[in-house]
This record gives sequence, C-alpha cells and structure tokens, in this order.
Amino acid sequence: MSKIQNRFKVVANQKLCPCFYCLSLEAPGMASKINPGQFIHIKTSDGLEPFFRRPFSVYRCKKTVDIFYEVVGPGTRLLSQKKAGDALDVLGPLGNSFQLPAPEVRQVVMIAGGIGIAPFLILSDYLKSKKYELILLFGASTKGHVYPMKEFRQNGCKIYVSTDDGSVGVKGRVTHLFSKIKTDPETTMIYTCGPNPMMAAVKEFVLKHNLKCEASCEEVMACALGACLGCSIETTSGYKTVCYDGPVFDIREIVY
Repeated sequence: MSKIQNRFKVVANQKLCPCFYCLSLEAPGMASKINPGQFIHIKTSDGLEPFFRRPFSVYRCKKTVDIFYEVVGPGTRLLSQKKAGDALDVLGPLGNSFQLPAPEVRQVVMIAGGIGIAPFLILSDYLKSKKYELILLFGASTKGHVYPMKEFRQNGCKIYVSTDDGSVGVKGRVTHLFSKIKTDPETTMIYTCGPNPMMAAVKEFVLKHNLKCEASCEEVMACALGACLGCSIETTSGYKTVCYDGPVFDIREIVY
C-alpha cells in the first residue's frame, strides 16, 4: 500500500480522562487508505528533540485521522500541547491490518489493556453493521485510565471493565472477564492489544479453547519501515519486525 508523508493540520486534541488523549488530524487522503490495525508515524517536534518519530495506532478514520495516546515521555508530552491549527509531519499508513472475521463468526471479542484499546474503535466501526455480537474487554490500572467509550457503545459494543485496584468494574486483571467469551472456535473471533503479560494470558486462553485470535503488538520503533530492526520480536518462524511484518500477527506465532 502506498504511503503518504505530509504535514497535516491538527483539528482537535481532546483530553478524554486523566491519562488518555485523542488527537484528530485533517488528512482525508490518508484516511481513505487506512485499514483497521494500521498505524501512523508522527514527528512530534519541528526541532531535533525528540529525534525519532513516534508510532500511533489509528484510533478512527472518518473525515479525520484520529490517534489515541497517553503522555509517557517527551514525545507524547509535546503532542499533548498541540492546538487546533498546528501542523504535524506524519508518515503513513504503515504496517499490516486486521483480517476481518470469517463469515461463520458471530461473536467478535476485543481484549485491550490500557493504551492497547487504540486500534479497536476503527475496527468496531468496520464491524458494527455486520450483525456480530461485539464485545470489548478492557483492563486498566485505575479509574484514571477508564474513559466513557461512548463511541464503542454507539457501535453496539458490550463493554466490560476491570481495574487492578477495583476502582471501576471488576477488581483484578482483564483475565477475570474471559468468562464473557463464547468458546466455540467456529463462531468466535478474538482481537487483542496490550502489555505482553496480558497478551500471553490471551494466547494461553486461545490455545486452550482452539480459538482464532489476532494480536496487535506494541514496540518502541525508530524507522517504522523495517530497516533498523529495533522493533523485532520473537516468533515461531524467527524474529520479525513489528513495523513491517506486523503490527498484527496471529497470536500463535508470537513467543512470549
């Protein structure tokens, strides 16, 4: 797929909850090329610091290209300060995308940990009119990482939340919500994104019940084009780059 590098205007940069933001870019040409699961690479400063771009899963793309992010370092801190009318240098779309469920699938489950929810709103946009039962299992540290998620509800998703401290939803890890998943391998499809320990638990569950599952991997990136090998992960067929070979893999491939 062809990539676009250009400067795009910031339309909005909204704080959704104490920890998460959503930034919208006016990039209709890029939006028309993006598929669920792909990401974009953003230069967060016009200077040399920080030097490397930052990768962000595409959260939604309709009239704008939206990203979902948390402030965790200098790059995202700069991003949080962007105002409507500012411009950002963006490269994308990058990486592969989720495969859509087979015709016999009836239940689609998205399992997200924290910022790992980022690639799933666009996926639910694609699936909402396909008569699936859409379920979002969301695990977070505290209530500061839980936001209203009204767009998911508008897409017909049933949302179940767990927090480590029990401040919202079920107390404990997102694995406590796995009882919401129908374990029929013919009619259930799972997508997951989040910390590696969480996705390792998802893989264990998937293997136990012989379910289909795709995982979107999160790794620190430099080039995002497969050249530097900095985002390599171990798979059953050797090391692969998250930026070029992924970020989406069959979860059975990934070695945790």
